[in-house]
Amino acid sequence: MLKSTALVIALLLCIACSQSKQAKSVKAETDTMKVVSTVDTVKLPIGHEEGYRAPEISLQDVNGKMLSLSSLRGKYVLIDFWASWCAPCRNEMPSVVKLYADYKDQNFEIFGVSLDTKKENWVKAIMDDHITWLQVSELKSWQSQAVRDYGIDAIPATCIIDPKGMIIAKNLHGDELKQFMKKLFNK
Repeated sequence: MLKSTALVIALLLCIACSQSKQAKSVKAETDTMKVVSTVDTVKLPIGHEEGYRAPEISLQDVNGKMLSLSSLRGKYVLIDFWASWCAPCRNEMPSVVKLYADYKDQNFEIFGVSLDTKKENWVKAIMDDHITWLQVSELKSWQSQAVRDYGIDAIPATCIIDPKGMIIAKNLHGDELKQFMKKLFNK
């Protein structure tokens, strides 16, 4: 009888310990889910370097319509700082046009920010270079707020944003940009 009682007590202790571990495991999973969902909603620091949340850009397109970078949240975005008077920018444009054609249907957009001061020059360059992606400008050259917010000191300059609005790469051009895109989209 004593052996049976000891066996029952030992069995009850094992069951109690097992339930306690399961409860702790469920609590740990719940806490982890809370942390993960909180990270998605927390405002991360804004900056112009990799790993920071990209500063907002809200500027007019060639038709005077306001376009915001944040409206593209959920997509990979290449911000392209350029100008019609910038020879290296214009020389690079055919490869950017091809890049856009290759990836525009894969959750990817380009957001062009022109440093032009004359609208007619900006529009002519868009037409001449067959640029079909979003284009905005303040027509203030280096005094543009976007230029300051992104720390741009030379053009062409690029910044790649992930679907959550985080900067994941900067100043990629030519083959380096092509390779980054291939890796990003597993091509």
